[in-house]
Amino acid sequence: MNDDRTIFAPASAIGKAGIAVFRISGQGAVQVFSRVCEPAATPEARVASLRTLKNPKTGEEIDKAVVLFFPAPNSFTGEDVVELHTHGGRAVASAVVEALSMLPRFRLAEAGEFTRRAFENGKMDLTEAEAIADLVHAETEAQRKQALRQLDGALGKLYENWHERLQHSLAWTEAAIDFSDDELPDDLLVKQRRALQDLRDEIARHLDDNHRGERLREGFSIVLIGPPNAGKSSLLNMLARRDAAIVSPTAGTTRDVIEVHLDLNGYPVILADTAGLHDLSSGLTPLVSLKGDPVEIEGIRRARARAKDADLKIAVFDGDLWPETDAVTQDLIDSSTIVVVNKSDLIGAKREKGNLFPLFISALTGEGIDTLLQKLGQEIERRFADSGAPPLTRARHRAALEECKVHLERALQAKQVDLCAEDVRLAMRSLGRITGHVDVEDLLDIIFRDFCIGK
Repeated sequence: MNDDRTIFAPASAIGKAGIAVFRISGQGAVQVFSRVCEPAATPEARVASLRTLKNPKTGEEIDKAVVLFFPAPNSFTGEDVVELHTHGGRAVASAVVEALSMLPRFRLAEAGEFTRRAFENGKMDLTEAEAIADLVHAETEAQRKQALRQLDGALGKLYENWHERLQHSLAWTEAAIDFSDDELPDDLLVKQRRALQDLRDEIARHLDDNHRGERLREGFSIVLIGPPNAGKSSLLNMLARRDAAIVSPTAGTTRDVIEVHLDLNGYPVILADTAGLHDLSSGLTPLVSLKGDPVEIEGIRRARARAKDADLKIAVFDGDLWPETDAVTQDLIDSSTIVVVNKSDLIGAKREKGNLFPLFISALTGEGIDTLLQKLGQEIERRFADSGAPPLTRARHRAALEECKVHLERALQAKQVDLCAEDVRLAMRSLGRITGHVDVEDLLDIIFRDFCIGK
């Protein structure tokens, strides 16, 4: 970025609050004390001081504020940093922003610019910077823990260890090119090949994680499927504890996918209701009156597509018709499906059907809902079970590691030492893109633009 101007921004949400925090970072940050604060002396480092804030042009008092000074390099960004803790009203915030804007070479920060400066000044690597964004956006306990673990450097340390091992192998491989066989151990290349094989296998195991970390960041996908009028929308509303979907005795009310976001045992869940499934080609079912309706056809297509991509499916059958089931829904049942029979309050004898052992629930009375939630929680916790190693959290990490593994496989297959060395070098570059230890100017723009202002 190479911008030597001093940046500032609210580091807390704008709105009514007891306290609002403004962060200033850059070479000119200390100007704030002489131009905006009274008394004007620079305070002792990292010691809170009460000052009067004033407009630098008019001298008009803005607010009483607690100010803090963090001199470089011992600050979040590695630059001189000043924090102003003011009262949290909108008028105060506007006046503070206006006052700071008047100072020479001061400007409002862009999204993520404080964290970007911290990265560029060596205060953190890219995985830690991304963890800050994840921590800011964390909505569940599991998301918070994953982001905090990454912020502590667990993921970066793992990749740095791999990077150092690749450096070691590259050094010895290049030595085999530069020096004669007489000056090197006889088994040098054999040992380096074994080291590359071990690393390739570690990366392969790391990638074979069922996208656990990414799912935790983005949300675990659960889809309700079933025939029309089975009560999927009622079940969605019951689980969401609000009227998210329209419920009607008329079949086919739901035509599109309706989503709600849940916090289930600390895990983020995206629960989707879908159109009722049935075979349009075989004619009308007793509940469907719009054969060939293009909207209905599209709704069913979307329901099938969503079911295919879901992490978990809940197949909902109508208790009025049980044990009769529709073939379309039954064909979608697999090991990632929980089968439920709705309207249990209307069913007499509750029984299994074939290899289906359903949960009997009532989306009307709530019967069986606690059991369903418990089973859902168990399934999600099983999928997210901690393997010990820090999980991959972003698609860009996965893509870089896949590329790294390809280069290692090519290095292992190379017949010439110089070709092997080149692929090891490329593997190192792929790893370096994850932590930021390569020239990644374009990559930085993509990563940091998703941050909040003031971070």
